[in-house]
Amino acid sequence: MLMSQEAVNQHLRAPQQDGGTLIAPDIQQLGDLLAENRRRLAESDYDVQGQSLPKLATQARKELVIAAYNYTRTYRDISCPPSCERLFLAGHQPEIFHPGVWYKNFVLSALAKNHAATAINLVIDSDTIKSAAIRVPTGSVQRPQLEAVAIDKPTEEIPFEQRKILDRGMFGDFAERAARTLAPLVKQPLVEQYWPHVLQRAEFTDNLGLCLAQARHQMEGQWGATTLELPQSSVCCLPAFHRFSAHLLAHLPRLWDIYNAALIEFRRENHVRSTAHPAPQLASEGDWLEAPFWVWTDADPRRRRLFVRQHSDRLQLSDRGQLLLTLDVSADGELDLAAEQLAALASQGIKLRTRALITTMMARLMLGDLFLHGIGGAKYDQLTDRLIQNFFGLQPPSFLVASATLRLPIARPDVDASALRLNAQALRGLEFHPESYLQSTNGQAPAEWHTLARQKRQWIDTTADAGSAQTRCQAIRDSNARMQPLVAARKDELLTERDQLQRQIKADRVLRSREFAFCLYPEQQLRKLLTDDVLGESFAIDADGNAAADSQ
Repeated sequence: MLMSQEAVNQHLRAPQQDGGTLIAPDIQQLGDLLAENRRRLAESDYDVQGQSLPKLATQARKELVIAAYNYTRTYRDISCPPSCERLFLAGHQPEIFHPGVWYKNFVLSALAKNHAATAINLVIDSDTIKSAAIRVPTGSVQRPQLEAVAIDKPTEEIPFEQRKILDRGMFGDFAERAARTLAPLVKQPLVEQYWPHVLQRAEFTDNLGLCLAQARHQMEGQWGATTLELPQSSVCCLPAFHRFSAHLLAHLPRLWDIYNAALIEFRRENHVRSTAHPAPQLASEGDWLEAPFWVWTDADPRRRRLFVRQHSDRLQLSDRGQLLLTLDVSADGELDLAAEQLAALASQGIKLRTRALITTMMARLMLGDLFLHGIGGAKYDQLTDRLIQNFFGLQPPSFLVASATLRLPIARPDVDASALRLNAQALRGLEFHPESYLQSTNGQAPAEWHTLARQKRQWIDTTADAGSAQTRCQAIRDSNARMQPLVAARKDELLTERDQLQRQIKADRVLRSREFAFCLYPEQQLRKLLTDDVLGESFAIDADGNAAADSQ
């Protein structure tokens, strides 16, 4: 019996152990999960304005595989076009992510191989690049620091799709600077092997994200992974995408209601107070409704929200600025002309891109039999489940979750967080109960202590009325204060211990992070996690969920 997606999501936690991995639900269930996903789509009778959802999905998958094959073979050797009969998908931004994200790509490849599927990783280049730098630890084990090492000059926040390399000199010596910064803590990081691939790709494209992603994908191929890749910007140029988008825009009032209701329900169930998390609600301005799409132009590559309104039998699309577009489509009309109009936007330098929830909705519903999420994406896709169920009347296809934790190979002293709590308790005891410490010194307490302790005990044992309570409390505090010189030496010891513990905990928090870029790790450490453990015996499960004879 398949574990429900809700049950899986409730137990999603990043592995705490170094080298620990997470795959949920158990891959022994994958054969049943795939069969159920295919059944749900095949039985759908949802009409995409003259074309059934299953038929449009079949078209979309054929287009996706051809596009991914043609794109990938521009920088990697591929023998022949793969099958579109069974597709496994994942996706991430074209950045230098941490090893736990990279693990997902190798799991995708291994599972696809064992289930006779084609694996495609979607490069989500519609997301904005927040920083053209990575955090690199440096300094000493005792006093580590984090330094931002720039890949390229900073710019305003624009989509990866539009982000070009601005400073070739800075870009060219990034690996040297990153390795030098890291050298006090880690030797021979992968960046020394990875960056020549990046620079080689930079001879063919000036897009920063594509250089990073294509070079990383080349290394995956060298390490045995057999996925294809395709940028989301290319997915958004597929004819099936244009038909699907035109349908969503034609039915925006219904989608708008369902989208916002799903957000409200998610926040209530998960006790989220922020109205911006996990996404803002779609707005309305008069008869304009905000759509879950981004729009920008080559001339002005800043992402803007897309607004839509019905005007006769047409839709007007706008960024509520200077951009105004028209689609010839209505909720019950044909999609052909509107799809052609959306396709023509690219030649005008206009980019229309789905936002995160719609991107994963299309990927899970139309593009693949299985979507592989990281932990964050899996939690947010509770919203996607609601959109699929309430908009299409379809039980959402299940997905898989994969992640891992890998820490930099830095020998760190064991840090017991409870020691700091015990230290705080001891300091508090010296402040409010100094007599207890002095009593425990086996007769070594100064003679003055006996007098002060006896006076304090008398005040403690005194029954005070309302009028004298304040006097009693002040007398007890005065007794504690007069005993402080008697415990000063012990207090200094505890304060020194506290400072040392705080430094150790702070250093450990920096060095034990799982979020460092994968290129900062040595190759041997990465390959053990990504190839030895992923492509080895533990993944030898065939399409029927049985142990496979040959895992290699």
